[in-house]
Amino acid sequence: MKRGFYTIMSAQFFSSLADNALFVTAVELLRTSGAPEWQRAALVPMFALFYVVLAPWVGAFADSMPKGRVMFISNAIKVVGCLMMLFGHHPLLAYAVVGLGAAAYSPAKYGILTELLPASQLVKANGWIEGLTIASIILGVLVGGQLVAPHIASHLLALDMPGIDLGIDLAAEAAILALVPVYMLAAWFNLRIPHTGVEMRPLPPNPLALLPDFWTCNGRLWRDKLGQISLSTTTLFWGVSGNLRYIVLAWSAAALGYSTTQASALVGVVAIGTAAGAVAASLHMRLDMATRVIPMGIAMGLLVILMNVISNIWLAIPFLILLGGLGGFLVVPMNALLQHRGHNLMGAGRSIAVQNFNEQAAILGMGAFYSLSTKFGLSAFGAITAFGMLVAGVMWLIGRWHAHNVRSHPEEVEHLLSIARHDHH
Repeated sequence: MKRGFYTIMSAQFFSSLADNALFVTAVELLRTSGAPEWQRAALVPMFALFYVVLAPWVGAFADSMPKGRVMFISNAIKVVGCLMMLFGHHPLLAYAVVGLGAAAYSPAKYGILTELLPASQLVKANGWIEGLTIASIILGVLVGGQLVAPHIASHLLALDMPGIDLGIDLAAEAAILALVPVYMLAAWFNLRIPHTGVEMRPLPPNPLALLPDFWTCNGRLWRDKLGQISLSTTTLFWGVSGNLRYIVLAWSAAALGYSTTQASALVGVVAIGTAAGAVAASLHMRLDMATRVIPMGIAMGLLVILMNVISNIWLAIPFLILLGGLGGFLVVPMNALLQHRGHNLMGAGRSIAVQNFNEQAAILGMGAFYSLSTKFGLSAFGAITAFGMLVAGVMWLIGRWHAHNVRSHPEEVEHLLSIARHDHH
């Protein structure tokens, strides 16, 4: 691998670690400042907001200047979001600004790989990125949980700058301040990313000119007989796993009486299961077998409902690993099939933009559904049941949809699968 690749990996690792630690500290900030439960659940959809709103433009923005600079600007926006959270803005608004930085970061981080590396190394590089991202999620959630723990928070609050009063008196505020240098470290790595020499494409003078192209690509992927199945599955998966982080926090508080610090460790357990499932799928699955994982999605929804009967930590740990493992095994082949169809239909960059738009829209929609269920008086257990039934039901419908495609368009589906089979070998 080229030297620049490891610089990108380092930047990606620290940026993602800070994002995940910030999520836990923001939940704790809302909890300790007495905000209602539904606002804590709303952190997830608020983060996804700008991903959805800006989807048609972030790809073009990432192509308009060197990717390292795009990533640097994105991290700077995240720092602004952290500072807003510290200095009196509503945490939900500030967290949406951090999401704005993340939305701009995403196409640059994937796009630079295709500029820097030959096609033969892309699968390996994606494996590295996914592996490091999962590691940064686990570590980030644990770091966030530890930063708000009483024994560490008391030390952070005791650090005073002479002559400057920042007005920080909550453990969560001190934790957020401690994350700013992590974002700055990521930004420092961004500045060290080498120029790849790829020609920049200026942004069109009229931003609305990008909309028709984006909707055309979106429609093309949804009309493709395999694209629609893989896109709907990965969209649902990210809708679930994006919200599962908060659901596990809420559930472990209600079922096990856990603090934010203890509950954050369980979010890490789900991520370990996801990593194991992803590795297993990459060893045992082929592109043309991807649609066989649909029943796992139904099982995943039903398992979420089963969380309600678990009140013992020794049952909870293997259960959460299994839940994460099913998700990891489901998403890897479906993601590969989706990238394969997207690449063949419209090119990698645009298909990633379409994929991001749909996945983040699912996180936004399902997060709003969960947050509103809580706002209208549904307990954590009731909200989890509704959520699990929604997932199992939608996955069952996707399975019926695929079966219908195979029955009514057998030649087309077989032709697309044979292309996938050929490309796999």
